[in-house]
Amino acid sequence: MARKSWVDPETNEPLIDDYAKKMAGFMQAFADGVITEHEISDQEARLVDLMREVEPCLDDAAHAKMTRLMCELTAFNIMQFVYEMQMSRATAFRG
Repeated sequence: MARKSWVDPETNEPLIDDYAKKMAGFMQAFADGVITEHEISDQEARLVDLMREVEPCLDDAAHAKMTRLMCELTAFNIMQFVYEMQMSRATAFRG
């Protein structure tokens, strides 16, 4: 498989979300518009399996960088989700 860039060279935006949205497991989970506990559990299992596969391949420096990258990506995703939820709330007067 050819290496995919993590960052769009023109916009300087992360591309990981775009790649994730094309994954079979993601598309299947979102097909009905509802995410179930089982689908989350399946995704967690895929994540843990891949983490266990990749972690031994990394030297200490690469491991530290990948740990930071995964934490930054997770923080970004949570912040983006919360921001989008805040923006979608009704702003009309409720009094």
